Amino acid sequence: MKIHTTRFSTIEIEPDDILFFRNGLIGFEDCRHWVLLADAGNSAVAWLQSMQHADIALPVVSPRRFVSDYQVRLEPTDVEALQLNSVEQAYVLGVVSRDEQTLTLNLRAPLVINLDRRIGCQVVTVDPQPMQYELANLPSELRKSA
Repeated sequence: MKIHTTRFSTIEIEPDDILFFRNGLIGFEDCRHWVLLADAGNSAVAWLQSMQHADIALPVVSPRRFVSDYQVRLEPTDVEALQLNSVEQAYVLGVVSRDEQTLTLNLRAPLVINLDRRIGCQVVTVDPQPMQYELANLPSELRKSA
């Protein structure tokens, strides 16, 4: 199937590539279907592209790339909603935000995806994690991508 995006133009995706977020994402509650796209210029960054809105694509990264001991403790309701049988099934991503000076990573509300079932949710961690973890001293490729 083809989808049109403002960032990537028209792209071909398979139905199996679509991720379903039952509650959407914080601030994007009406966006329930997403596709995860690789960044052609930087393997550390991916883009979560909304299927409902061509102009919404969020840069995402693995939080462990920047915080090696980062862990997410899921509530039992989140585990049930994601249909997780083991923690190995959970793929965790953080949304990157940018202002004029810095890039930040949201560690407080990561995206948790069950890749086997193609379902995800954005969880608010019970642990005290920052919403804006500054990503300092980044390679220029990452800054350009995000």
